[in-house]
Amino acid sequence: MTRHFGHNALSDSQVATLRRAIRLEWITMGFLAITVTLVALVLGNSQAMKTAWIEDILSFIPPIAFLIAVRVGSRRPTIEHPYGYHRSVGVGHLVAAVALTTMGVVLIVDSGSSLVKAEHPTIGTVVLFGHVIWLGWLMMAVMALTALPPVIIGRIKMGLANELHDKVLYADADMNKADWMTAVGTIIGVAGVGLGLWWLDSAAALFISGSILHDGLKNMKGAVLDLMDERAKTFDDRRPHPVAGEVQDYLRGLAWVKDAGVRVRDEGHVFHVEAFIVPRFGRAPSLKHLSEAREACAAMDWRVQDIVLIPVDSLPDTVESGRRRRSRP
Repeated sequence: MTRHFGHNALSDSQVATLRRAIRLEWITMGFLAITVTLVALVLGNSQAMKTAWIEDILSFIPPIAFLIAVRVGSRRPTIEHPYGYHRSVGVGHLVAAVALTTMGVVLIVDSGSSLVKAEHPTIGTVVLFGHVIWLGWLMMAVMALTALPPVIIGRIKMGLANELHDKVLYADADMNKADWMTAVGTIIGVAGVGLGLWWLDSAAALFISGSILHDGLKNMKGAVLDLMDERAKTFDDRRPHPVAGEVQDYLRGLAWVKDAGVRVRDEGHVFHVEAFIVPRFGRAPSLKHLSEAREACAAMDWRVQDIVLIPVDSLPDTVESGRRRRSRP
């Protein structure tokens, strides 16, 4: 069965990529369920363990947001939603970012107050298989065991996020890749308590809280800018998406075009493109010219869902700019 993002039919390879991403998110949530349970069993009085446990719970938000956004975003455009439902990706991105930011602030206040009040955490012992064991060893063992898998999964998701142009998936992958820092910080904090350095536990919790806040603020910035129709960028927001330049160069190369500029709006998985064309003197484009140019631009990249060609006498100031290439014959 053919899968779509709105009007846009995905290729076989993209369908396979989407299925793999969905499968990975379910695997992620299954792993998180195990991690949250294990950490809860050895939580003790460690502030670092408590903060790491809350971070693991928060890690459910991006996978859930991704799965919902993919389902909603695949709906076809309607009269009520003529641009489709692709903004569900941006909404999911923003919801996840707000949750992370809020919890990051709460945890920083909590961890910071524990450090200021000089609260000395105590880590007791448990009886395991008839032997008395310091609970800290179990804490560190759990954190060490659960640190590596998210990093591997995150690196895999990063490539899938690029192919699907999915910023929620990228945000989730970015968080997964950084999970090892949480594990290492927690291990250091627990070990500090065992060595009598009580403040290391709260310091580690503060470090983890700062990491959560950093992820939240970074993703909130990207989500808000996308919803405000910032120029379309790559899935990681590092640079303008090349599709704008490709469409512009093609149009500027047409024999009947004197100049052209484009505006590209990121709708989520796909783009809405407005192309402004200044025709050559005496070469007013026919409907056939405009139709052929529109189809050629839409065929350049699967992300181009809607493209509007607008003949004008001069280009708006807000369009993409660049040196005009030599015209095709």
